[in-house]
Amino acid sequence: MSHYSKIEWTERTWNPVTGCTKVSPGCKHCYAERFARRLQKMGNPRYRNGFTLTLHEDLLELPLQWKKPSMIFVNSMSDLFHEQVPFRFILRAFETMRRADWHVYQILTKRSSRLAELADKLDWPRNIWVGVSVETAKFYERIKHLQAVPAEVRFVSCEPLLGPLDNMPLEGIHWVIVGGESGPRARPMRLRWILSIMEQCRRSNVPFFFKQWGGVHKWRNGRELMGKEFNEMPRFEIAGVWRGSK
Repeated sequence: MSHYSKIEWTERTWNPVTGCTKVSPGCKHCYAERFARRLQKMGNPRYRNGFTLTLHEDLLELPLQWKKPSMIFVNSMSDLFHEQVPFRFILRAFETMRRADWHVYQILTKRSSRLAELADKLDWPRNIWVGVSVETAKFYERIKHLQAVPAEVRFVSCEPLLGPLDNMPLEGIHWVIVGGESGPRARPMRLRWILSIMEQCRRSNVPFFFKQWGGVHKWRNGRELMGKEFNEMPRFEIAGVWRGSK
């Protein structure tokens, strides 16, 4: 199974944990769950448990084998801060990220309270970024938890965007990603919601990344917003090369 990713804001995925449980409305039509069920039917041994949370200890050091410096999305098929992932396992994942320091790692979680609880017990080198998913204004608390984490880059993923996110608390936030839901029964995203977030990012000088419009057939709707793509990212150094737009 290839570890290269088609996700627009990363380059590779690393999944030492697979499977998850639903915690909020953004999870309702989870793409990872659909993909896991499909892989289970195909007989992929990593998904023999379907979408039940499963630890893959033999994959904990996988990034050390990847010599080309890359942006790596950590656990695209799960949540590293899920309550069923032991702290010792999280520590080992962080140790790999520290050792394989020619990569940049992007951790995304909905379990912001556990992230905040463990943040002071973890090492946060510059190459480990962390973000929270916020689909509606009801979950601004996740951003507040994130703001207390001593990571070099803290980001917010508004995907799937399910409602207006006005007056977002963006102090100490370094990047915002926006995307619509995709796949069967995809819920609609409104242009005014996107433009509001983009304007807030402009006022706070936060890079704005528009991932997709989504929809049942997301490829039909594309990634353009008002005739252009928005691929802004924080400025960062990876293996001696500066990347990013802001």
